[in-house]
Amino acid sequence: MPPQTRKQFGQHWLKSEAALEAIVAAAGVGKGDRILEIGPGTGILTRRLLPLAQAVLAVEIDRDLCKLLVEQLGKRDNFLLLQGDFLTMDLGDTLESFPNFQRPNKVVANIPYNITGPILEKLLGAIATPNPSPFDSIVLLVQKEVAERLSARPSSRAFGGLSVRVQYLANCEWICEVPARAFQPPPKVDSAVVRLTPRPTEPPATDPKRLDALVKMGFATKRKMLRNNLTSVVERDRLAQLLEELGLNSQVRAEDLSVANWVALSNRLNQTEFN
Repeated sequence: MPPQTRKQFGQHWLKSEAALEAIVAAAGVGKGDRILEIGPGTGILTRRLLPLAQAVLAVEIDRDLCKLLVEQLGKRDNFLLLQGDFLTMDLGDTLESFPNFQRPNKVVANIPYNITGPILEKLLGAIATPNPSPFDSIVLLVQKEVAERLSARPSSRAFGGLSVRVQYLANCEWICEVPARAFQPPPKVDSAVVRLTPRPTEPPATDPKRLDALVKMGFATKRKMLRNNLTSVVERDRLAQLLEELGLNSQVRAEDLSVANWVALSNRLNQTEFN
């Protein structure tokens, strides 16, 4: 029997073999890969990764689960378990004493859904402050609604500020859906596997802070037209002109602009217009 789950850590034990296979396949783990796993839980995914990877670094906040993982997997030379909160942990400093586990190049994890946003920001960075040492790939099992937003296309219902902020930093792919019954106990929502591949945006925003602020304002009231949401920073006539130059209707809403459109709009606004 798996250990009792703890609600404060958002724990649900994945039990689906099909979901595990999909996660590992999406990660494309090879012998030279150093994997970071956030929240290994009972180690069901960890056991799949260890035979494939050069090293697996797991970060688990639950002390009791750490004891279980050490008992079962602690003798593996390519396994390192750190007990603590991933969001506050400085991996660079922590791993100085463990050279074989430094600079993991891939993330593979079933993360706690209640802290998905902060985890994504720590892994990818933000528009204004991208991760200076990006991972080769990030494969995550997340809430289905979040996966839809991460992989959404412009003009779709799920496309929003999160879509723009993440897709500015990475390619986002929907891998597969994972139903609630794949977990024990089943959560109240379905889940999905996504793969994020960090890459530089071309062309980049000339002023990333301006782009970040524009996106936040643009999606502040999603049902309003963009010209109404941005009136505090750009005059309507000027915005209509800029949208026309981008081949867009003056009545567009924020979700109708692609990431490239947002970058182009931000880059065309000069500092005197954006204040």
